[in-house]
Amino acid sequence: MSLTFHWFLPTNGDSRHVVGGGHGTPATASGRDRPPTVAYLSQIARAAEDLGFVGALTPTGAWCEDAWLTTAMVSQHTERLKFLVAFRPGFVSPTLAAQMASTFQRQTGGRLLLNVVTGGESHEQRAYGDFLDKDDRYRRTGEFLKIVRELWDGKSVDLAGEHLRVEDAKLARLPEPVPEVYFGGSSPIAGEIAAKYVDVYLTWGEPPAQVAEKIAWIRGLAAKEGRTLRFGIRLHVITRDTSADAWAEANRLLDGFDAGTVKSVQAGLARSESEGQQRMLALHGGSRDGLEIHPNLWAGIGLVRGGAGTALVGSHEEVAERIKEYAALGIEEFVLSGYPHLEEAYWFGEGVLPRLAAEGIWRHPAGGQQPAEAQVPFAG
Repeated sequence: MSLTFHWFLPTNGDSRHVVGGGHGTPATASGRDRPPTVAYLSQIARAAEDLGFVGALTPTGAWCEDAWLTTAMVSQHTERLKFLVAFRPGFVSPTLAAQMASTFQRQTGGRLLLNVVTGGESHEQRAYGDFLDKDDRYRRTGEFLKIVRELWDGKSVDLAGEHLRVEDAKLARLPEPVPEVYFGGSSPIAGEIAAKYVDVYLTWGEPPAQVAEKIAWIRGLAAKEGRTLRFGIRLHVITRDTSADAWAEANRLLDGFDAGTVKSVQAGLARSESEGQQRMLALHGGSRDGLEIHPNLWAGIGLVRGGAGTALVGSHEEVAERIKEYAALGIEEFVLSGYPHLEEAYWFGEGVLPRLAAEGIWRHPAGGQQPAEAQVPFAG
């Protein structure tokens, strides 16, 4: 088995400091340090492609640029990298979404992956004209994925659901290949939708014991549906030649968190309806103390950023060990990021990936091409 690694396109802006925001909170001022231009995002994408990342996640929400438009433009500056496009089913009809995905596949040579985000914040959903409550949004997501999957199978679809209705829906041209669907959610109804319709279940970077519980939960639900899923995890990374250097960088980022910003962001996130977001908040409790919640797992990012709030911090060897620990639980795909995203891609790609390749648990997707060998001190 070869593990799969994805990177992240910061369409909310990038910086040498953490860019906060998400889950109904606005991006912090640091997001203006490096604006998310097509030129800069393409630079990150090309670096990720060269280093051996398979794809790049692009977020969705009012705090960032539109994922569909941005990735369509950046795709023209890359050759192999796939784009894990986050989108919200309630904002576009299922037939149109199926058609958009089909077009994306043809125009990029099959480089689309879809990250379905139901939406955990009612106030943000209402700004886009969506007035369903959270559970109804998940039920609509199920209907949406049922329609889209049948369209991709070449079927003519008639559905009069609780929230969606289509008549004689069909695609003139089918996607090749059919995009894989990624999805995350910690509530009971989210688990039901994942078990029925998705290919990869994603979790945020909780400690291994909690991740193991989630995997067992989803596996059990999927088995009842006669299906098997793959599992992925969303994490930030701070990896350096030595553990001391990595933790010094984490502390530098922490020192840059303005107390007022932390208080404001935490107050906003506390109102989140997302169960996953509440689980993230529980890892740090809004405090700067005790942020290493598992060896090399740091919850500091979550003080100012919604969504994924934990980072793997340590030497290249330590980060590789933590990845192996998650892999032993059943995690096959890692969706990573770091500040700034261009430089941190190289730290991870040149420091960690060669170590995983040497152990036979990762290989560069381009075949013989490998990232530069990690600088391991001469022992002889």
